Amino acid sequence: MIAPMRICRCWPELAACGALLLAIAASAAAQTVTTESLLHEMTNLAGLAEFPDPPFVCKQFSSYDRASKSSEDQKTWFANGDAGQFIRGEDHGGRREHVMADMDGPGAIVRIWSANPKGTIRIYLDDAEKATIECPMTEWLGGTYPGVPKPIAGERSKGWNSYFPIAYAKHCKITSDEPGFYYHVDYRVYPPGTAVGSFGSDDVRKLAKAIEQTAATLSAPPTPPTLDQKNVLTLKDQRTKYEVEYPGPAAITGIALRLENDEQGRALRGAVLEIDFDGRPCVRAPIGDLFSCIGRTAPLATLPQTVTATGELYSRWFMPFEKGAKLRIVNHAGKPLNFSIRVDQSDYTWTERSLHFQAKWRSDWQVPTRPMIDWNYLTTSGQGQFVGVAFNIANPVKHWWGEGDEKIYVDGETFPSWFGTGTEDYYGYAWCWPVVFQHAYHSQPRVDGPGNYGITCVNRYHILDRIPFKHDFRFDMELWHWHETCKVDMAATAFWYARPGSVDQFPPIKPEDLRVPVVPPYVPPRVAGAIEGESLKILDRKGALEPQSIDGCSNEQHLWWHGDQKPGDHITLALPVEKAGAYHVRIRCLKARDYGIIQLGMNGKNLGEPIDFYGEGIKLTDEIDLGVCELNAGENPLTATVVGANEKAVKAYMFGLDYVKLDPAAKP
Repeated sequence: MIAPMRICRCWPELAACGALLLAIAASAAAQTVTTESLLHEMTNLAGLAEFPDPPFVCKQFSSYDRASKSSEDQKTWFANGDAGQFIRGEDHGGRREHVMADMDGPGAIVRIWSANPKGTIRIYLDDAEKATIECPMTEWLGGTYPGVPKPIAGERSKGWNSYFPIAYAKHCKITSDEPGFYYHVDYRVYPPGTAVGSFGSDDVRKLAKAIEQTAATLSAPPTPPTLDQKNVLTLKDQRTKYEVEYPGPAAITGIALRLENDEQGRALRGAVLEIDFDGRPCVRAPIGDLFSCIGRTAPLATLPQTVTATGELYSRWFMPFEKGAKLRIVNHAGKPLNFSIRVDQSDYTWTERSLHFQAKWRSDWQVPTRPMIDWNYLTTSGQGQFVGVAFNIANPVKHWWGEGDEKIYVDGETFPSWFGTGTEDYYGYAWCWPVVFQHAYHSQPRVDGPGNYGITCVNRYHILDRIPFKHDFRFDMELWHWHETCKVDMAATAFWYARPGSVDQFPPIKPEDLRVPVVPPYVPPRVAGAIEGESLKILDRKGALEPQSIDGCSNEQHLWWHGDQKPGDHITLALPVEKAGAYHVRIRCLKARDYGIIQLGMNGKNLGEPIDFYGEGIKLTDEIDLGVCELNAGENPLTATVVGANEKAVKAYMFGLDYVKLDPAAKP
């Protein structure tokens, strides 16, 4: 055991306010639930540590494929037609409205997401004929609705999210007057008789100060404390421990960590954080996975957690305990582990509603992408509430790995009350977009690329949309990969709160599972013997001529001719040949709806007849045999001349060359 470091009893931005926040939350619970009280919940991490009063359940409407009815029918359980599915259609005021959500109150909307918001969104409250909210859906979800700023709503990595809470006393219905989009609506249901004040059309103006304060906190979570860089501890041997105990009742309000190691990836995965609250194992996870750092640190700026640009890790999860807590860092890295740590606390009064913080990790290695499976994030029994997950995957191909939907079962449900539309949709982005993004509630801090190749880290924290459960909880995520024959490495850390006596399914962490996933540098596949079109020297052109990335092409690129060309225009490329002689010439090109009829030529002579490159969608041709040609040593001018276009084609006369192949041949 290593002697404990100084333990701080206050973290100015959060810890000193812990007891006050809980007192405010308790006072607010006895009052009417309103949009204003829900705005305060959006940044109150201490409130997560108490079972809600008044109680509520949190559910979801979504556009999931309605063909999915039972896990016993594997052909339909993973159905993927997840757009344009609505509860019903209605005629209203001479227009057709598509009903996205319809729920009896008392309740509250806590999140709306879409990948492609369309039309005018209308939110009707308490059976009113006129909508309380009526505006373009892109405005409500995009953070441009007057008075509801970013990041309460906004688009990130193609995903449109609004977390603005809307309370209602009796009823809520949400519609759009255009079909064909993906959506989620997350909402709370309070018990009958709960006092809920319905949101009014003027409340955005009335609540301007509270909205502004909430947006400011979500935009810039509190500044973490500074670690003492001089006080560095070392765990020299495998499985040695740093251990410290804290008497209760109290609450850990912040943990600051920094790992000082040459092999950062091994340290992040090999250093395991263990915390026991009141004698129960509650936290068991690699430190890197807790902070979405796999292989290396990546900046993170969420409400519960921060990773700075210099690699310091900060947790703001509120962690109360009644009798005592024991914190350990165990070295499984295989080498000496150097680290700094700071733990902050506040006073706390344990009650019958108090919950222990839980964070546990599981990994799965070389999982085949077929057959499709429901991969479990968390299964637990007892009372508590789910508050988030951090997930990472090592993907050996560029293909999209996350077509699968979330399925969340609460308190004995046989069909999930949360049935999503895609893994990236759950994490708040869309269209498998491989771009790093940050938000207080969700982020993608790492995505290697190209495409979805390599290691990707994503997370989502349920703060306002936390999911309470009285008896049991299960969260599955479909593994639905576009590539049917590869294998992936996955790991997830689930975050939840639970009453003493709850149990979960997480097995003990095995040291052999604490290796760092490795995906080799990406090498685009090439056709043997291909002279890549994008590599050819340009001798003459009309319009734009540039490489374009297209899956399936050799080197995953082709040379794309586009611009203002018209019949009669041509390009000339230099085809390199080492030795003069006769060669069999073959090429592969692309077809598309805006491609033209092209006459190819070599050294001033036509190569066969003009070729029609029109096609529906973007498709590769088979290899086209252009016959045997006499070629000179050095550069041979290869021309492509626009002759015309198919009558069905968009008259843009484009051309795409994937590659040329030359094979020695007898003279023609």
